[in-house]
Amino acid sequence: MNNILKIGMIGLDTSHVPAFTKLLNDSEAPYHIPGGQVVVAFPGGSADFELSISRVEGYTNELRDKYGVQIVESPEQVAERCDAILLESVDGRVHLEQFRRIAPYGKPVFIDKPFAVSSEDARQIAKLSREHGVPVMSASALRFAEALQDAKRVTDQGDVIGADFYGPLALQPTQPGLFWYGVHTVDMLYQIMGGGCVEVIAATQEDHDVITGFWKDGRIGTIRGNRKGNNKFGGVVHRVKRTDYIDVYANPKPYYASLLEQVMEMFRTGQPGIDLEETVEIIRFMEAANESRSTGKRVPI
Repeated sequence: MNNILKIGMIGLDTSHVPAFTKLLNDSEAPYHIPGGQVVVAFPGGSADFELSISRVEGYTNELRDKYGVQIVESPEQVAERCDAILLESVDGRVHLEQFRRIAPYGKPVFIDKPFAVSSEDARQIAKLSREHGVPVMSASALRFAEALQDAKRVTDQGDVIGADFYGPLALQPTQPGLFWYGVHTVDMLYQIMGGGCVEVIAATQEDHDVITGFWKDGRIGTIRGNRKGNNKFGGVVHRVKRTDYIDVYANPKPYYASLLEQVMEMFRTGQPGIDLEETVEIIRFMEAANESRSTGKRVPI
């Protein structure tokens, strides 16, 4: 038992809360991830965000009654009682303030999507991470879909020359523009393209958006966001020798299980699997895309 990490959870207002807890705490669960258990949690919740506040009571009860998780009254109490932290608050607006309160404890932190809803908040989180020596990682679960990871490992078909991804793009007033659901497709794009986008332009109308990013090395990547029609994710990766379709549903393993494996690796080693500067760039990409959605103009990153 000494090798089992005690994991704390902050923000019990997203479906990742019961999903992650089951994967970690239930050894009989399909795709169980050993090495850690959720032992303490702070409910949180945003009163002005219905998709947050309406979920808190149910998930809090489930963690306490089904998994024996200790429910506490502050993020600081979570940080005091654990080895590593899952910051799950579904409202990206609160992430900076919550992280500011726990960073001094020096525990590694996974911040669920969206990392932040402004590039200024993102930069401040990164600064606090450096100041306190806290390993930090943030990602959409789609970034680690098995098919996407397989595509990234391809080495015999030449360099990636571009990529196009698509998915639902529902909008929420408290998480402006791309920050609520566009984060999934943007993270998929960055998993393949990497950092280095310098400019963004958006074409938008009532039902659909197309966001085009221009990379400093001349490559172009796009995302298509749909508010009408199917709600599926997917994409294509263009290489020198061929173009591959990415079917994120081909493998039965849930993306959130693949994500949590990466998070646990970071908790064990202190080495995030994603450069934090790339995460900050992703937030700026979405911020620039939101600006372009309003103006129709190219916006520099």
